[in-house]
Amino acid sequence: MLSYLLFLSSGLFLGWSLGANDSANIFGPAVGTKMVKFNTAAIIACIFIIIGSVVSGQNTAETLNTLGGVNTLPAAFAVSLSAALAVRVMLKSGISVSISQTIVGGIIGWNVYNNRPTDSETLINICSCWVLCPIISAMIAVFLYWSTKRVLHHSKMHILWQDMVVRMGMIFTTALGGYAIGANNMADVVGVFVDSCVFDDIRIGNLYTLTGTQVLFLIGAIAVSIGVFTYSQKVIKTVGKNVLKVSPAVGLIVILSQSLVLILFSSETLENFLVSLGISPLPAVPVSSTQAVIGALVGVGVAKGGKGVKWNIVLKLICGWITSPLMAFILSYISLSFMENVFKQQVYIP
Repeated sequence: MLSYLLFLSSGLFLGWSLGANDSANIFGPAVGTKMVKFNTAAIIACIFIIIGSVVSGQNTAETLNTLGGVNTLPAAFAVSLSAALAVRVMLKSGISVSISQTIVGGIIGWNVYNNRPTDSETLINICSCWVLCPIISAMIAVFLYWSTKRVLHHSKMHILWQDMVVRMGMIFTTALGGYAIGANNMADVVGVFVDSCVFDDIRIGNLYTLTGTQVLFLIGAIAVSIGVFTYSQKVIKTVGKNVLKVSPAVGLIVILSQSLVLILFSSETLENFLVSLGISPLPAVPVSSTQAVIGALVGVGVAKGGKGVKWNIVLKLICGWITSPLMAFILSYISLSFMENVFKQQVYIP
């Protein structure tokens, strides 16, 4: 157990990075517009990150395992550490990057190092979802923006009532966003450790049983929560203020849009419902909450005429999305070589 926890530390570091990086996407606009205090938003988000991780976090892990089933504990450590280091480097420059992309880059590095083929169909599905994610988020944001504008115009609601509704809405969407992050992105944190999980099931009275995998996801969620409280405020300044100066109402729309997108790509219930109707569902794929929130911000900016969007910052973020998986790929390959040749650890079971 001690050795397992030692190897799991890289996953916990990645979880910390996820909390530091992606909490900006959960409540950055809410904090940036000063509608919700940072501590209040962080507590609400962390509670629902844990709930989402335990209840639904395993849904997207299967996709990552199909891409490349990292089948030894030392290899999982190396892949996860590489992704975390890539995120950390980008965070130091104040760029909010995609955890999903870095872990995929790390897994592909493991495939290449061990001369294993990467499942091309799964990779195409994942990359397609990365492209669709900001587009769908932008479309939802535009729809919500015009709908909200119309409702506020015709309701003639007093400004104080508008303020109260927006604040309550931001609290709700912060909770929804936290759940969505846990459900969709927790596979990025501990998904590569699922095959080697050693935790036993835990019974909670006669009501509920946590499986060993759920215990693993719970520990990952705690690491994410620590990241939220210790390092997220710097990134929140970029996402909450710099890309587009938003009003409180627009901030609410942005949070809601990205939360809905993440749920679309992680809800097994929704997937089964669409299949029952004969509709092709979106695959359960870990997508980038960063891309979703930037897509929503750009969508609202375009709906307002496009003049308020700071395209140079958007371009900087896109460059970070391209650079981070490549960096994780290289770091993964190098760290696996060190793990096998220097530390004499097995990184692949044929």
